[in-house]
Amino acid sequence: MRTRGDIECWLTDMDGVLVHENVPIPGAADLLAQWREEGTPFLVLTNNSIYTPRDLSARLRASGLEVPEASIWTSALATADFLKSQKPGGTAFVIGEVGLTTALHEAGFIMTETDPDYVVVGETRNYSFEAITKAIRFIGAGARFIATNPDATGPSTEGVLPATGAISALITKAIGKEPYVVGKPNPMMFRSALNRIGAHSENTGMIGDRMDTDVVAGIEAGLHTVLVLTGISDQAEIDRYPFRPDEILGSVADLVRSEPIEIELSESELPDGL
Repeated sequence: MRTRGDIECWLTDMDGVLVHENVPIPGAADLLAQWREEGTPFLVLTNNSIYTPRDLSARLRASGLEVPEASIWTSALATADFLKSQKPGGTAFVIGEVGLTTALHEAGFIMTETDPDYVVVGETRNYSFEAITKAIRFIGAGARFIATNPDATGPSTEGVLPATGAISALITKAIGKEPYVVGKPNPMMFRSALNRIGAHSENTGMIGDRMDTDVVAGIEAGLHTVLVLTGISDQAEIDRYPFRPDEILGSVADLVRSEPIEIELSESELPDGL
């Protein structure tokens, strides 16, 4: 049976694990620093497809967390990676923000409103009735329906906001077709993340705060799963599900190495008087 000591690479969720409402969770900065110092491959995952990795890296830095953009994997990047494997150089009609359009563009896709191969729905703060109508018509004409993630709502300072899953449901109700959803809990997002850092499921751990996305997808992808209680999950939430993570921790602070690293010095390297 795998233990935490077998883990050489880490995937971690962002909101509820490393930050909460742009405030770093205690221990997060120390864990990230530990991974960097030890050369541990890691990726920070998010289902949010609004922002580019560069945007997210800057937002995390402003919160006091150092995460290079190369260490961030979004549902937009996972979606672009998937579509590139399905139809290189394809075309797409996109409902989404710069995080999604940039990822698709860099994957070689062309954004179009003329007979697209795909309709791709992601997070946006500017849902347009006209754009949704076009999406419904394109799907009806044969375009394949893709969603970056299933989240029905997202947070804001004023309260919940409708998110990708809600808009996808509207389109599904109108046209009768379900989207293929790339982001968590689809384990495909984890598999593409593993490929990104050259990791294997046998020696990779997943840290998350949600049983219904992070943990179940981690289990299905064959990862060592760690649930932290700094997000939405408590014991009552855990008990709702028939599966269990490998570990349940109070926070990522419990993953920070507490013992100092011992370095043996030769006699010539010892300070005078020792």
